[in-house]
Amino acid sequence: MARFVLETVVAAPPDAVFAASLDPAVHVRSMARYRETMIEAPMGGRFTEGSTVTWQARHFGIRFRLRTIVFDIDPPRAFRDRQLAGPFGAFLHEHVFDEHPRGTLMRDTVTFHSPLGPLGRAVDALFLRAYLRRLIAERNTAIVSEIEGDGRTLSP
Repeated sequence: MARFVLETVVAAPPDAVFAASLDPAVHVRSMARYRETMIEAPMGGRFTEGSTVTWQARHFGIRFRLRTIVFDIDPPRAFRDRQLAGPFGAFLHEHVFDEHPRGTLMRDTVTFHSPLGPLGRAVDALFLRAYLRRLIAERNTAIVSEIEGDGRTLSP
């Protein structure tokens, strides 16, 4: 399994960063470059324990669909999401929000593997890990911008 950890400091309290990270609209705005849309949205318009969503996006010029479930929600400290169906052999994204002297330390741990055995492992090591790390970094930059960009703080 391939894995990476990405840490981002956000100048806002953990509850605001947690809330923004569970907001589907913030996620869609953060992935606009990839034309990511929700084919199946979560009930009530927010992610809650057991919410499922189907995403459609374009990566490498190819349209992909990914169905995920959100679980282990522990406000405002953490939650996880994982692939139920999609292009990966497995995909797990752990989101943790810790207090930090400048606000919140947002820690993303992504563990995944591509299908196709040895070929998939080579793709993961040579290319996909770095690509996904950049993708999550872009998402985090958008979350920071949503929260800090115009001097406002999202409410939980």
